[in-house]
Amino acid sequence: MRRVDMFYSGPVRPVSARRSAAGRGKSPWYLPLTLITDGLGIGVPVLVVFGSTLQPHPVLAALTATAVWLGVRASHHRYAERALGESRGVLPVLNDWLTLLGLLAVARIAVGESSEPSLALLALSAAPLLTVVCHKLTHRHLTALRREAQSVHRVLVIGEPSAADDVVEHLAGRTDHAYVVVGVIPVGAGQLTSGVPALTRLGSAPPASPDEDWVPVLAATGQLGAELVLVAPGPRLSGERLRRLSWALHDAGLPLAVSPGLTDVALRRLRTATVAGLSLLHIAPPARRGLPVLLKSALDRTGAALGLLLLSPLYGLLALAIRLDSPGPALHRQTRVGQHGTPFTMWKFRSMAVDAEERRAELTTANEQDGPLFKMRRDPRVTRIGRRLRRSSLDELPQLVNVLRGEMSLVGPRPPLPDEVAQYDEVEVRRLTVKPGLTGLWQVSGRSDLSWDETVALDLRYADNWSIGGDMDVIARTLRAVVDGRGAY
Repeated sequence: MRRVDMFYSGPVRPVSARRSAAGRGKSPWYLPLTLITDGLGIGVPVLVVFGSTLQPHPVLAALTATAVWLGVRASHHRYAERALGESRGVLPVLNDWLTLLGLLAVARIAVGESSEPSLALLALSAAPLLTVVCHKLTHRHLTALRREAQSVHRVLVIGEPSAADDVVEHLAGRTDHAYVVVGVIPVGAGQLTSGVPALTRLGSAPPASPDEDWVPVLAATGQLGAELVLVAPGPRLSGERLRRLSWALHDAGLPLAVSPGLTDVALRRLRTATVAGLSLLHIAPPARRGLPVLLKSALDRTGAALGLLLLSPLYGLLALAIRLDSPGPALHRQTRVGQHGTPFTMWKFRSMAVDAEERRAELTTANEQDGPLFKMRRDPRVTRIGRRLRRSSLDELPQLVNVLRGEMSLVGPRPPLPDEVAQYDEVEVRRLTVKPGLTGLWQVSGRSDLSWDETVALDLRYADNWSIGGDMDVIARTLRAVVDGRGAY
């Protein structure tokens, strides 16, 4: 459901009726469930392990570990209402757990505690796992609520019509965030195209008296019950005019957010600063060289080598099944385009008939994908065993050889064909600034069910914002996507 269809049309509410607390509407069981999971998830295993192995002071050890774990989590604001249900990532939990280990190690030395370190580590290992499961449960529940426009913040957008429409469309296009637009105040002439109610309009030029701006804005927030004013600044709304509007909003107890017009920039790349009274937003460049790139390459090749070693028996079984199912070789090689437009030979288990490339031209009119991609849900060239390989993504396993050779990465954009790249525009070609991947955001987000524009958006987001931690998260999510099989054909 697109949020552009959920704009407020109910009764007018006064400002005093607003509920402006962060996380409005979140289920009240999030906090107690999280606290109980964190407390019991570390206290019970420590008590059981220490007690069953006759380690000293099991009760005291369990209480101490529980107190430190809850303290670490609280100090990192994990129990704040604005944070509950918002994250399903593993890295914050791992960071908390490593902090816990460090603090307990210092405490162990300080008090001369004599328990077996390996047993202590075993007892503490359940805590991050249970915490991650709890996070995923609350995140999934919160996401479901937001698809129904619940547990959201009511937002009033102010800006020139084109800029305001752009903000509305971005917010309406996804439901994994807490903002739902209830109204727009356009600045200057021009028509709104998003269909959002506009209760008033601000003039193109700064008014002679500032209250000509803030009085109608405050009246609109009261009528719509808005909890946040989101400004899309432009030539008609910037500088002193925006400053005076922010004063009026803050004096009325309303928060103000400013959209700089940038999209798909990871938070870790942003930094704010004030220079000569100017508020600046610094944006770090994407990681293209240096230690992170070297580390990614090392992890790619190490993971590929281990994968090839461990999966070698499976390779033999799959090759035999393919040869028995249809005539032709077990492996299929194809020219793909890699980083910076460099072509390479990509290997896959053959999932189609040997004359698949020659038959593609006759199937052009049956293409079910937009853009340069060619996809058919029931492609007649796919063999019987090939359908099973594609659904389970086992046909992709030989690409570990490409990863080992440095032509691909474990995580990255989908490797394109040369004829697809020939149709790229200047935006789409940016996908080639990083190595293509064995898996990526495209695979964990729907694969062939995605439109071309959605695929490009995901690949560009990855190319500009990739990180080692993000790669680990994608690999973990890939396992679920492979089991689910959605979009694989």
